Amino acid sequence: MINTKFWSKKKVLVTGVSFIGSHLVDRLVEMNADITVVNLTRKHISNIKRHIDKKRIKFYTRDLRDLENAKKSVKGQDLVFHLACDHGGRGYVELHQGATASNFLLDGSVFYAALNEGVKKVIFASSGCVYPNSLQTNPKETIYLKEDLVKPPYDSDNMYGWGKLMGELTLQAYYKDFGLKSAVCRYFTVFGERGIENHAVIAMIARAFVKQNPFDVWGTGEQIRNWTYVGDIVDGTLLAAEKISDSTAVNLGTMERTRVLDAVEEVLKYTGHRAKIVPHPEMPTGPYNRVADNSKAEKLLEWTPKVKFMDGLHKTIDWYFKTKDRQFVSKQLAKLLTER
Repeated sequence: MINTKFWSKKKVLVTGVSFIGSHLVDRLVEMNADITVVNLTRKHISNIKRHIDKKRIKFYTRDLRDLENAKKSVKGQDLVFHLACDHGGRGYVELHQGATASNFLLDGSVFYAALNEGVKKVIFASSGCVYPNSLQTNPKETIYLKEDLVKPPYDSDNMYGWGKLMGELTLQAYYKDFGLKSAVCRYFTVFGERGIENHAVIAMIARAFVKQNPFDVWGTGEQIRNWTYVGDIVDGTLLAAEKISDSTAVNLGTMERTRVLDAVEEVLKYTGHRAKIVPHPEMPTGPYNRVADNSKAEKLLEWTPKVKFMDGLHKTIDWYFKTKDRQFVSKQLAKLLTER
């Protein structure tokens, strides 16, 4: 259980509020933390505008790849939740290798600044993309990825995965050599309200929203995922911040194994959209079998996901259909699927 008293008046920096970060800010506001938010752009300011308007948070737009900006941002903070990065769903991370390479500089700048400005602890948003590609090829195999499988020889997923891995290794070295406390949260395919269309679940919902027919599915549809609801991810992240200090990495992901085609069929059923499903194995697909083992998080954090995938999916569909403009999504869908 999250210790709400721990967070009251705690000086906390959150970098990045595009999706998960904005939900994290919501929870920190509820617990009366002293919150500073730094986003690299103003693009996602709508996610937290109500908190800015009520003066519940301090908000700045800064390029944290610049070391002076990073130092200015982390100075005086007790904890830094570092979620900012150049990221996206499968189409984005495979088609924008150069852009995601900037995360090496971004993470290095934030961690170096935290070390030198006396931050008490860094909580790093890592990813299931750090796991070896070679373990994730057979969808018929029942495999759960345990934290200790990330080891030499490393085999991370695209430039994005390598960036997350280097961030983890940097924090391990900083703890060992300099005593900088940290916790690493490996997120697995997060979905929920405020998600965007370049991630698979929101892409499925968007296609149903604009009544796409035939209904495109990237890959064969046989690939296995463990989509985890954003509220559960926020809970796990806060618990990691409370309970981990030695740079230990924990998986935050459900152990539900969901086939992409089964998720698509549920989206069609729930929305009432009838369409012919057409697989596209030539499109960016990613691993065919990625599911977390969350036993370590259960042991260290007393955390397990509360929201079943189908329940979270229905909530997310309801949000999307209520808040989105069908004409805009229809016109921009091709771009939305691969761009930030």
